[in-house]
Amino acid sequence: MYFAALLARTEDGWEASDTELDDVETLSDLADLAREASPDEDTVLVLIEQEDAWFGVVRVDGEDDPRIYVSDAAAAQRSAYGELLLTDELLGREPGADDGPDLDALDLDGTEDGESEENDEEGGGDDAVPHSPVGDSQILDDLGIGEKELRILDAEDALSTIAEALGASEVLETVR
Repeated sequence: MYFAALLARTEDGWEASDTELDDVETLSDLADLAREASPDEDTVLVLIEQEDAWFGVVRVDGEDDPRIYVSDAAAAQRSAYGELLLTDELLGREPGADDGPDLDALDLDGTEDGESEENDEEGGGDDAVPHSPVGDSQILDDLGIGEKELRILDAEDALSTIAEALGASEVLETVR
């Protein structure tokens, strides 16, 4: 089960809105959705969680490139919403360098013909992605959540903890 919400900072505090990500196909689409939530180009956070598996934070400040943090890259890679966030740059890969399967990295575990190849073509299997946080761990520093606090958050209650630290727990709970 997934949950996604937008938290937009305004002069009066944070405003939350539940968001549907079914029509979002790229990180650029997600950034545009976030920008629409704040016509004054204030900070917008996109909070995404998959129950007990991983969470992600995308921060959009005006027209700046989105900043991303994902709590567990390997878990996120197995979900459609996680794949939106796991860009080549975020994973430390050369953009477009994955032109086909890396024969040295293939996991020959007896999977069906084509299954491993398909995973490699889509950005690699679990072996290529760490079971650890990736992205900008200082994404919320100026909002009161430091790198250390962010890294130790449990996926189960991370979004609630983040919202509480921002003073936005009530508005987030209204859209949950």
